[in-house]
Amino acid sequence: MSAARIPPIQCLLTFEALARLRSVTQTSDELCVTPSAVSHRVKQLEQIIGTKLFGRADFSLTIEGSAYLAHVREGLAMLQKFPSSAAAPGKRKLRLAVTPTFARAILIPRLRQFTEAYPEIELTLQISIPLLDVVAEDADLLIRFGAGRYADLEHVCLLKDEVAPLASPGFVREHGPFELAQDLEGETLLRSPLEPWRTWFAAKGLDWPEPVDGSQFNDVGLMCDGAAAGMGIGLVRLKLALPWLENGSLVRLGTSEVFASKVPSPHAHHLCWRTGMMERWECVAFADWLKQSVV
Repeated sequence: MSAARIPPIQCLLTFEALARLRSVTQTSDELCVTPSAVSHRVKQLEQIIGTKLFGRADFSLTIEGSAYLAHVREGLAMLQKFPSSAAAPGKRKLRLAVTPTFARAILIPRLRQFTEAYPEIELTLQISIPLLDVVAEDADLLIRFGAGRYADLEHVCLLKDEVAPLASPGFVREHGPFELAQDLEGETLLRSPLEPWRTWFAAKGLDWPEPVDGSQFNDVGLMCDGAAAGMGIGLVRLKLALPWLENGSLVRLGTSEVFASKVPSPHAHHLCWRTGMMERWECVAFADWLKQSVV
């Protein structure tokens, strides 16, 4: 078994307690974690070992679960005889480099779930903008946006997205109606090297060059703020734009198929790490949680 697939000690302790107490509430009280943390840890353990441990809602064990429990209790008993940092790790520090708008729109709204499930992991979040060579020093894990070709890093695709032109409601009222793709001709198109307009133009059959006029932004969140302020139309990834769409400060340009349909972005968000980093259980725990959370 590789080091990356050894289950975190917290998952094993939670499994043993839940098998013994057969109650999520009592298990969470004993371990001083939330009920959701108990469920998440057991699910993570089952994914790591590839076996279903509990068979029914009353937390009775499967045959495989009973056999595994015996091994877990034997292992925990050995750790109690020989106390080590593995048995009582205390706070484990995890440094995460993340792009600004992904942090704002995707990660932060979900992050409490992780901190409740893993209170023993202390996160340090740092902003990273590889496009501008703003790179967080000594980060354990990195979230990057691009084509996924990172020669110096191992990586896994986290989140694919789709793009659509968005603007403020006032801008749409003043400059609309927008029904055809050609209706964008002469309009102020906000620009970003992170999301070229040629992706959307090509999908709509427009042989237009990349815009050379209009305000330019090197951060998607800033472009969303600019579009929400009425500065023009931004081509925005819809999952990243969700906070602005939900509060109504950004809207689709129209209801026609041209503007209602989504166009896949050629790029995606990736979780990246240096070779050997996944030998640390806190990195594995965060990676597993993040992959499940952003689906």
